[in-house]
Amino acid sequence: MEVKTRKMERIAPIQSVERAIWILKCFEERDELSLSEISKMLSIHKSTVFGLISTLAAYRFLEQDENSGKYHLGLELFRMGSRVNKDLRSIVAPYLDKLVRICEETVNFLIPDGSYVIYLEKKESNRSMRIETSLGQWEPMYRTAAGKAILAALPLEEARSILEETKFERMTENTLLSVKDVMGELEEIRCKGYAVDHEELEYGLICLGVALIDSAGRPVGAISISGPSSRMTKENIEKFAKYLVDFGCHISDKL
Repeated sequence: MEVKTRKMERIAPIQSVERAIWILKCFEERDELSLSEISKMLSIHKSTVFGLISTLAAYRFLEQDENSGKYHLGLELFRMGSRVNKDLRSIVAPYLDKLVRICEETVNFLIPDGSYVIYLEKKESNRSMRIETSLGQWEPMYRTAAGKAILAALPLEEARSILEETKFERMTENTLLSVKDVMGELEEIRCKGYAVDHEELEYGLICLGVALIDSAGRPVGAISISGPSSRMTKENIEKFAKYLVDFGCHISDKL
């Protein structure tokens, strides 16, 4: 697979720390990378990259495969990442357990990050046709139910500002592709109390999402239920949405 050069712009005062961060971010696109590949991606000399990689590996932020010699993200990142929003996750977790038992579909907890949402927790359905999302995965807000629910909970102009900075990409024929389209859906979401992704991210996948609101009235995350369109019938959508809204209110009351 061809390695593409990434254009990285300086935004921080300490160059060596910033370059180490760039190296870690290279693994958003590839599971494993060699020293040469990282050097090429960042247009940084191999000797400089080697020193940074060696330091990251010493602290287990990167690990090297003994056979291929390539590097992959290390367990220390996972350990530290598991502590992100720990208090909020501990509040949400019991409700996710209840939701997956009641609905028998995959449930998720996501948090906003700029114009994206990140999957922090996922409880898999035991039924066939599971949903192929993963922890740490990023998706633009406009094409997920959770993201649209969060946008709908924001002040109108703030939601518009986020969307105006978004690069829209067609994933299916149902994907919303403009600020106008998404903004037009937000009022409906506010009225219903939940958002729906009608095969906008992936064909055959329908998802419902509800924003979690803290004591200051800000959306700090969302919970969602995802399932194949064959099981996410109109009847099930209405039933699951009631549970989702109810549990979302209970969680928000604790924030």
